[in-house]
Amino acid sequence: MTRRVSPAGLVRPEDLREHGEEVVIEPGAVILHPENVSLGDRVYLGHYAVLNGYHSGELVLGSGTWVGQHCLLHGAAGLHLGSDVGVGPGCRLITSTHADPGPSAPIMSGALVFAPVRIGDGSDLGCNVVVLPGVTIGRGVQVGAGAVVTHDLPDLCVAVGSPARVVRRRQ
Repeated sequence: MTRRVSPAGLVRPEDLREHGEEVVIEPGAVILHPENVSLGDRVYLGHYAVLNGYHSGELVLGSGTWVGQHCLLHGAAGLHLGSDVGVGPGCRLITSTHADPGPSAPIMSGALVFAPVRIGDGSDLGCNVVVLPGVTIGRGVQVGAGAVVTHDLPDLCVAVGSPARVVRRRQ
């Protein structure tokens, strides 16, 4: 397995699986395994953001998607963001965890468990939101700053807190 990394965020479009027009990758952003990353038109990747396409996954950002500074998007099990999605600064979108190996072993020795994450068109994640493996966030969802999303969220809702809970429907 060859590990491909974009040095200092300098990714050539031909390194990516797919890329659209008018893509902006700010200085300091890093793309790991760019061959597994697809970016639509008008995608913005903020300073020091990390896109980890992983060797076995696929990371897709739809057209018009904006990823803020200092984000980590982990695509080991597959990470798909729809079109016009906002990902606020400091967000973490994770697609794997360690299984519990039992009380006599270090947690890090547990097997990796993978589960994809999907975020629907037009959704927005506030600053420092964490989305855990296996979660699907519907279309047009607003997730409040600092929320930890542990379960699926339906279309057109507003969710806040840790764990995130729906507080109202968007009209």
